[in-house]
Amino acid sequence: MNQRRRPPLADSSLALLAKGYAWLPDRRRRTTSPVVRTRLMGQHAVALHGPEAVRFFYDERHVERGTALPGPVLSTLFGHGAVHTLDGHPHRARKGMFVSLLTAPEAVAGVVEAVAAAWDEAVPSWSGRPSVVLFDEAARILTHGVCRWAGIPLGDADQVARDLVAMVDGFATPGPRHWRARRARARSEAWLGRLVEDVRDGTVTAPAGSALDVVVRHRDGDGRFLDPRTAAVELLNVIRPTVAVCWFVAYAGHALHRGPGLREQLREDDAAYAVAFAHELRRFYPFAPFLGGRAVTDLEWRGEPIPSGAMVLLDLYGQNHDPDLWADPYTFDPRRFLERPPQRDELVPQGGGDRATGHRCPGEDITIALLRALGPRLAQLEYAVPEQDLSIPLSRVPARVRSGFVIEAVRVPTSAQPARRVAG
Repeated sequence: MNQRRRPPLADSSLALLAKGYAWLPDRRRRTTSPVVRTRLMGQHAVALHGPEAVRFFYDERHVERGTALPGPVLSTLFGHGAVHTLDGHPHRARKGMFVSLLTAPEAVAGVVEAVAAAWDEAVPSWSGRPSVVLFDEAARILTHGVCRWAGIPLGDADQVARDLVAMVDGFATPGPRHWRARRARARSEAWLGRLVEDVRDGTVTAPAGSALDVVVRHRDGDGRFLDPRTAAVELLNVIRPTVAVCWFVAYAGHALHRGPGLREQLREDDAAYAVAFAHELRRFYPFAPFLGGRAVTDLEWRGEPIPSGAMVLLDLYGQNHDPDLWADPYTFDPRRFLERPPQRDELVPQGGGDRATGHRCPGEDITIALLRALGPRLAQLEYAVPEQDLSIPLSRVPARVRSGFVIEAVRVPTSAQPARRVAG
């Protein structure tokens, strides 16, 4: 192994906050090294990119994820004690619960059917309103659908939707969004913790086989049930990522507006094109900027030393826009995925590696299936797009369409209402 490389003196934390998604790709373009070496929050950090780096990063002999997640991220996005904080056998045992819940074809179909039904119930009311913010409406629809599928009874559904969005929206900022996210998580964990206790004492019945039922009955690697707070954390990790698809629904509106020809293609009810459109949404638009882990021992990547304990970053946004992987990477073109399906470690908006044993998001199939169902539904609608701020600032993490994508004069064509009841 090469001589241990001394870490840079300069800390990039402020630059990361200022540049957001562009920070790592910009740093990578300015170096001939196969890695970007910097400091973040005072710690030596080494950033990698590319399919081979994905496999290196997800190898537990190289990088562990659990100890690398900052407290603020756990207090907002994932929750303390979540599956994301585990490695090795404990992670695989807990992850198995998510894989069984979220990846089976019948589970994916169930989520999509519930969300599609919620969409079909909600959208006709849009025609009676002066305007609709697509981001907000999609969040409500996804909340209704996924909670219905999960067997979770909803009280104030609008508040639940706001809280689930807030947890995602505030995980990567030190400002007011972060504190809203913390309050939202505390409120949500308390609500679901009480629900878990009610199911266990028989006050509430969880539908057999539902996500609520599975999480309440799950035994961890040590054979014990999850305590109510941890069970609440994991229930949120089932439903929160589904509600986060509202980011991509708003991006779909943005894409259809910027490329009007896309709408006509989606309206043709071509399943292959709808899936390609979903993949291109996830590749083109910003979602997660990068992932972080910690080197478990002294490592070497393409001749560059990575000392034990160093932060290891995997550049997701940069990889999804790498011209060596994607022709015209800053052009939105779903046809690229008709010509060649995405390879596992090339398209990584929700991480890479093996979802069954690694840290790749187990809900990725659900995300794709939901976008495959909702993209054509959105394209079927008739609406006007008023003047608004449609910018997507890359300095904001997570990025989003600044206006939320406002539409008005919505009309649901009669032909679109019954024909799309079943989606998959």
